[in-house]
Amino acid sequence: MFDQMKQLKQLAGMLGNAGELKAKFEAVQADLEQKVVEADAGAGAVRVTVNGKLQVVGVTLDPAMVAALVGTGDDADRGMVEELIASATNAALTQAQEMVRDEMMSITGGLDMQGLPGLDKLMGG
Repeated sequence: MFDQMKQLKQLAGMLGNAGELKAKFEAVQADLEQKVVEADAGAGAVRVTVNGKLQVVGVTLDPAMVAALVGTGDDADRGMVEELIASATNAALTQAQEMVRDEMMSITGGLDMQGLPGLDKLMGG
């Protein structure tokens, strides 16, 4: 209960400086566009890169690894490669979401504002 009261006090202080907070959010958004995370699957056979806007900006398939994985090239092999792509993409998106959350918490003094009504408008979304 006391933690919630502390967070409400922090939020009230931040709302008093809404213009400054909006400028910080905009700066973080621009910074996050430049930051990327990578995740792989299949021991590096598939590598996916995602930026801080949660956009997939690259998919790399290691030819030797993929050739070893697909073998005959039948539907089961293709399905395995598709699963690896999905797995690497999901892992990269999770890492990017954590990166975004950490960046937002750094400008809110550790206050986790996920799900706060109106935050998307403040952030330009």
